[in-house]
Amino acid sequence: MHAEMRHDPLQRRWVIIAPERGIRPTDYRRADEDIDGFDPFAEGNESETTSEIFAIRAPGSKKNGPGWQLRVVPNKFPAFRVEGDLDRRGNGIYDKMNGVGAHELVIETPSRYDDLPQLDDDHIYNLGVTYRDRIIDLFRDRRLKYVILFRNHGKAAGASLSHPHTQIAAMTVTPMQVAMELQAARDHYSDKNRCLLCDMLTQELDQRDRLVQVTDRFVAFCPYASRFNFETWIMPRFHQHDFRRMTDKDIREFMYLMRDVLTRIKAALDDPPYNFTLVTAPNSDTIDPRPAQWSTLELDWHWRLMILPRLGNLAGFEFGTGFHINSTPPEQAAELLRAVEL
Repeated sequence: MHAEMRHDPLQRRWVIIAPERGIRPTDYRRADEDIDGFDPFAEGNESETTSEIFAIRAPGSKKNGPGWQLRVVPNKFPAFRVEGDLDRRGNGIYDKMNGVGAHELVIETPSRYDDLPQLDDDHIYNLGVTYRDRIIDLFRDRRLKYVILFRNHGKAAGASLSHPHTQIAAMTVTPMQVAMELQAARDHYSDKNRCLLCDMLTQELDQRDRLVQVTDRFVAFCPYASRFNFETWIMPRFHQHDFRRMTDKDIREFMYLMRDVLTRIKAALDDPPYNFTLVTAPNSDTIDPRPAQWSTLELDWHWRLMILPRLGNLAGFEFGTGFHINSTPPEQAAELLRAVEL
C-alpha cells in the first residue's frame, strides 16, 4: 500500500496514511519512564489531596481517610476555578474572561499498580458510573458550557504521576475542535436527515476491516482517517448524543469494552503511553446560550470515546500544516488488536 491522504468528514481534516515509513508494532517499545516516587494519591496519603467530593468506600470508613475504592477530588493545581464571575471583556482587538470552571481528579484505585485493564467488573462499572454522575453534577452549574473527561497514561502522554487517574475539566466555552465537529454533524443532518456518526458506524459495521470489537450495544474501531497509530474509537451502536443519558446497564457494557480495548493495546504495544478523551454533548442549558446554537443536538450529535496511543512525536510538518502522518493503516491496526489473545 502506497501513501494516501484520507479525509475525515467529522473533524474536517486530512490525514496522511504512510505505511511505507516502515513502522512495525515491534518498533513501539516505550522508554523506561521515571514518574514514580512519593505517591500523593495512594491510600493512606489522603491528606496530600484536596478534600474529596465523592468516594466509594468500605462501610464505616471516614471521608478523606483510608478504606476507599475510588475518590473524586478537586485538582490541587487546577486549570479552572469554580469561584467568580465570567467578566468577559474586550482588550483592544482581543477578548478575555476569568478562568471560571472546574477541574477534578478521579483517583481510580487505592494503589498505583492497579491500572484500568486490571480492574474487576464491579470496580470498572463503578468508575463508569462516577464518570457519568460527575458530568451530570457539573452541568448543574449553568455557567458551564462543556465538560471534557480525559486520561493521560504514561509520561509521554502528559502524566506527571503514574497512579491511575482520570481528569474532568468543565469550562465556560465550547472548545474549537468540538465546535467544528458539532457544525459538521449539524450540516450533515441538514443535508441528509441522518446522523453523521451513525452513518460512519453503519459503514464500519458493513466493511468490518477496521473493527476491533463489537458488543450488543457498542463498537470499537480504528477510524478510517486515524490521526494516530492505533487510534481507536468506542461508540454506542444506538443513536445517543449525550453521555449523561447512559443507563447503568449500558455503562457496564461500555466500561467492559473500554477495558477490553485498553488491554489489547497494552498487550500489542507493550503498554504504550496514551490519552483517552470522552467527546460528548455540550450543555444546552447555559445562562448565555447563543441563538439557536446546538439546538439540534439530540438529532445530529453522537458521543464517542477516543483512545489515542502516543507512539510518535508531532514535529514541524504536523505543526506547520495541521496534517497528521500515521504510519499504521487503521485496517492493519484493527487486525493486530483483534488478534490479541486475552
